[in-house]
Amino acid sequence: MKMFTLKCLILAVALFLGVLIGMQYANDGIVETKGAQHEDAFSAPVKVSEDDEGNIEATVLGKDVEGKTLKEKKEKLEEMKAYNFFSSIGKTIAGLVEGITNKLLDFLSSLI
Repeated sequence: MKMFTLKCLILAVALFLGVLIGMQYANDGIVETKGAQHEDAFSAPVKVSEDDEGNIEATVLGKDVEGKTLKEKKEKLEEMKAYNFFSSIGKTIAGLVEGITNKLLDFLSSLI
C-alpha cells in the first residue's frame, strides 16, 4: 500500500510539473507570436479608470474613448429601449411555472 501511494504521489508531482512547464512554453510561444520582447508588453483590451475629479476615462484596444461618447451611447441605448425576445419568453415561462407550482402546493396543502 505504501509503494502504491508513493508511486501515485510521484506521478502526480511529475504531471503537475509537466503542466507548469507546458504553461511556460505556451506563454513563450504567445510572446513570440505577438512579437513582444517582454512579458509585460501585453495590456488589457479594455481599461476603465476614474480620475480625482470624477471623470471616467476608458481605453479600448489602445484607443482612448471620451466620456462624452460613453454618455451619448448610454443615452442612445436607453432611448432605444431594446426589446429582448428571449428574455420576455423566459419571464413568461417563469411566471407560469411559479403560478402552477403555487396552485399545486395550495391544493396539496388543502388535502393534508
